[in-house]
Amino acid sequence: MTDIPLRKIDHVRFFVGNARQSAFFYRNAFGFDVIAYAGLETRVKHEAGYVLRQGEITFVLTSPLSKDHPEAQRLVLHGDGVMDIALDVPDVPAAFAEAVRRGAVPVQPPQAFEDEFGVFESAVIKAYGDTTHSFVNRDRYRGIFAPGYRPIDPERYQPSTARPVGLVAIDHLVANVEEGRMNDWVDFYRNVLGFTQLISFDDKDISTEYSALMSKVVQNGSGRIKFPINEPAKGKRRSQIEEYLQYYSGPGVQHIALITGDIIKTVRALRANDVSFLRVPRTYYDNLTDRVGAIHEDVAELAELGILVDRDDEGYMLQIFTKPVSDRPTLFFEVIQRRGSRSFGKGNFKALFEAIEREQELRGTL
Repeated sequence: MTDIPLRKIDHVRFFVGNARQSAFFYRNAFGFDVIAYAGLETRVKHEAGYVLRQGEITFVLTSPLSKDHPEAQRLVLHGDGVMDIALDVPDVPAAFAEAVRRGAVPVQPPQAFEDEFGVFESAVIKAYGDTTHSFVNRDRYRGIFAPGYRPIDPERYQPSTARPVGLVAIDHLVANVEEGRMNDWVDFYRNVLGFTQLISFDDKDISTEYSALMSKVVQNGSGRIKFPINEPAKGKRRSQIEEYLQYYSGPGVQHIALITGDIIKTVRALRANDVSFLRVPRTYYDNLTDRVGAIHEDVAELAELGILVDRDDEGYMLQIFTKPVSDRPTLFFEVIQRRGSRSFGKGNFKALFEAIEREQELRGTL
């Protein structure tokens, strides 16, 4: 089946309890610039929103302004989390109509929003849980983000204090779904959006003494949009996926992988900003180059920072994972640098999931 033309991930929208405070966190911890605002001062009455940008990454943080907001209950159910992954398309009505024809559940039909800066178009379909995909097009829009948003007021926020840490783009977004539903969502992306399956991992690939999971990765035709989809597998104890599903109250986005051109510099900057990362045992770095071959980076420096390395037929990659960024053990981030490799770190799975299980044990949720 042909894919629906998708140019890129336009933005990721988070629904949070306090957008202003979350914007402060992502600016000061992750180095994003706060570029636009929507709310009462811009005549948006039902919610407040902040647009953050670093490199090609755009995050939108949205909060309700009253209990009557249609999504207000989401905060009780999920806590802070990703509500929408917006996809840039050349033709919103055509993309929406074709997706619905192929079986997508419509949420919002195509709409055109207009102000003095032009026309912004969007439509929305349902994905896993209550996560959605927006189709957006801003080819005829010259404003800062979308109607209702205005450039940030320097008296409200000081954009000049942002300190970018070298994050440049979104590599992939990972979904956690219920046991037995992974293939259903792989079929959704294949049949509705025309994605193809890139790779799969079973419980033999991703397992420890106590828990396991299965994962399949789908991508669009250009390869620019990649969505790994995880489900729990049977194990002796509760897996990280089951923990996520419990505290998020259902399926949702587990983590977002962000590309950097210099992972050592980026991780040092993030650590200086008090971002907390998972750590693997120091023994992981014993004979590292015997396992992955020659690398450009200094192994001692990687060990100091806790950065993992894996290799495939096309090169190698470096990666590290933050701890959850909210009180619930749900959403976290991955920082990744690719030196040719297109893999997802299969060689690191065991060490990584043992590190996650140590955190689960501290939380009493293993």
